[in-house]
Amino acid sequence: MKIHKDGFGTILLIWGLCGVLIFLCLHFIPFSIISYPLSAVFIFVMCFVFFFFRVPERETAQGDRLVTSVADGEVVIVDRVYEGEYLKSECIQVSVYMDFFNVHVNFWPVSGKVTYYAYHPGKYFLAFLPKASELNEHTSIAIRSEYGEVFFKQIAGTFARRIVSYANVGEGGTKGEQCGIIKFGSRIDMYLPLGTDIKVKVGDEVRACETVIAELK
Repeated sequence: MKIHKDGFGTILLIWGLCGVLIFLCLHFIPFSIISYPLSAVFIFVMCFVFFFFRVPERETAQGDRLVTSVADGEVVIVDRVYEGEYLKSECIQVSVYMDFFNVHVNFWPVSGKVTYYAYHPGKYFLAFLPKASELNEHTSIAIRSEYGEVFFKQIAGTFARRIVSYANVGEGGTKGEQCGIIKFGSRIDMYLPLGTDIKVKVGDEVRACETVIAELK
């Protein structure tokens, strides 16, 4: 199993902290009925944080018009909206919420050239709330393919305090390759042109690279 390169620092920090706490539990709590369960909890945390930063092997859905999911998770919004930051027009929003157990590595939804990137500091509301899209810390990225432009946001949640993006305006991105990671619970908002054939609905479970979100016309 591969581990995301931006996760090693977090893993080492948490492992070090948990190691110290395990040592303190075993040496300074004289009651094994307390120290052993506490130590087991810290060991679970160490295993979980390692599991969290896993990078899966995926087969990317083929087709230049197909838009694949940026992230694993559950579709929580499919709606017609006005996007006022970059597109400045009506479009279709598809939002995917990631919980603690989802893969949090993000992948390019189409192949093309990055046309826009912006970082927005903000709050840390629960990521599945509608207001999180505008008020939470997030990055905004647009990538233009031969058949249309896809705009998406990496949105931090209550526990996600760091967003990593590899987007650079003017550079290319390839569908299915990594475009960043959001640490812990978070959300991806995708904005697609009107007339796009949406392939998912609210409540669907999606997988990055493999699940087709839409087909561009």
